[in-house]
Amino acid sequence: MNCIEQHRAVVGLSAITLLAASLWAIYRIQSESELPDISARIDNILKNTPLIDGHNDLPYLLRIELQNKINSDRFTFQQGLASHTDLKRLRQGRVGGQFWSVFMECPDTKHIDDPSHIVRDTLEQIDVARRFIEATPELRFCSTAASAVEAFKAGKVASMLGAEGLHQTGSSIAVIRQLWDLGVRYITVTHNSDNAYATAAATVTALGTDADAGLSSFGALAIHEMNRLGMMVDLSHTSHRTMRQVLDIARSPVIFSHSTCYALASNYRNTPDDVIKRLKTNGGVLMVMFVKRFLNATHPESADVETVVDHIMHIVGLAGWDHVGIGGDFDGTVTLANGIHSVADYPKLLEAVMRRGATDKQIKKLIGENILR
Repeated sequence: MNCIEQHRAVVGLSAITLLAASLWAIYRIQSESELPDISARIDNILKNTPLIDGHNDLPYLLRIELQNKINSDRFTFQQGLASHTDLKRLRQGRVGGQFWSVFMECPDTKHIDDPSHIVRDTLEQIDVARRFIEATPELRFCSTAASAVEAFKAGKVASMLGAEGLHQTGSSIAVIRQLWDLGVRYITVTHNSDNAYATAAATVTALGTDADAGLSSFGALAIHEMNRLGMMVDLSHTSHRTMRQVLDIARSPVIFSHSTCYALASNYRNTPDDVIKRLKTNGGVLMVMFVKRFLNATHPESADVETVVDHIMHIVGLAGWDHVGIGGDFDGTVTLANGIHSVADYPKLLEAVMRRGATDKQIKKLIGENILR
């Protein structure tokens, strides 16, 4: 073969390689980004990947409104409830899994020795959550990631439990173990007041940063025990110092079951950038909520679906798509972002995220793959 023939062969091979690459690129785009429309892409994703929300307060609403009497005619979960959540809207929202909060209020003042009746009340909330899950054939109680995936594949809404505050243990690490045995899979370190374990964000909001004592030595013992059990540590509601100190000692990924970004809304309840960045090393997930005042601290009335997406994309910019999720806080607030009215509106949110350039793979991580990891 002479030099001219060799040159032609190389050029021909290069052209074939370029054509193959171009055809692959076209195929990849058409198979993912250019499905008929964004709505169709979201529909396809939700058929195959469970959308798992990190925090829903419906069980507490059942306590307040029905005194946990779910056998009464007033409990119409399958037909419709005057709330953000019922079976019909879970189906409309394509929810594949839900962490139901077995929350009980914490005292308004700091209690190092939390009253023991809080444990009784927490058990009542676990009881009502388990009963309404078991009474609803379309739901299935789950305690592992594998069982949640199995429930989704069977067409059920995987139903897990989370407790919103270590005050619910009555200042007893033994109670943490018992809550684990009853199916609770995460506990928030604090709610809206300090406890024996740590400082709450609400304390710092009221008294200033000098009041931020962070994690106590007893709290460190609780974190180690939760890690040993495999129970997720939830840092929503905690002070910034508490967040940082937990990350210093945590041996397992943490979660923020329902939080937002301090850089976008300077409410101390929100998560600062340095903490978000540390999720890359820790492996944790920040699940974005929909409460107006935590989405926009200056003009909360203007917070809308796009504001929620702003917070999602801010987390992605700092920590990547492996560390973001969704935790709406439905039935725990009356001030949802404009355009989000109930659990039926998740597809609307996901379409807005996709319009910002998210791929199908990234949406799958956001809605469920990260928290199941």
